[in-house]
Amino acid sequence: MSKTIFVLNGPNLNLLGQREPHIYGSTTLAEIEQRCTAKARDLGFEVDFRQTNFEGALIESIHEARQKACGIIINPAAFTFTSIAVLDALKTFDPPKIELHISNVHARESIYHKSLISPIATAIMIGFGADGYELAIQAMTQLVARGR
Repeated sequence: MSKTIFVLNGPNLNLLGQREPHIYGSTTLAEIEQRCTAKARDLGFEVDFRQTNFEGALIESIHEARQKACGIIINPAAFTFTSIAVLDALKTFDPPKIELHISNVHARESIYHKSLISPIATAIMIGFGADGYELAIQAMTQLVARGR
């Protein structure tokens, strides 16, 4: 069995550390990637960490994960609320899926309250800031170990 976790990031997350730091913090996506890689390595897993601003590229990564990953951690960003195509792609992935959001989307404007992804996610991490990624890595390794 693969011990690779795909960590997928949607639009504008390449601007973490610069974009609305009062909401998303000052940690960059590169720093998050380093922390995820180290956490996964400590737990005996590997990470394939990706970010795209393009819906089709995100879908292609999900399709690739079907052959290569034991789990997906996805921060779909704005696609959370708009993309039936990302939802449909995630439905084709049977292993665990963790939906992740840096901010507490339920404490924000109502447009951010209805996730299309949540109903098919194995688990959801919301509002832990950049630390949520490492928490999600930990949780994913436990889900995989339990065969969920």
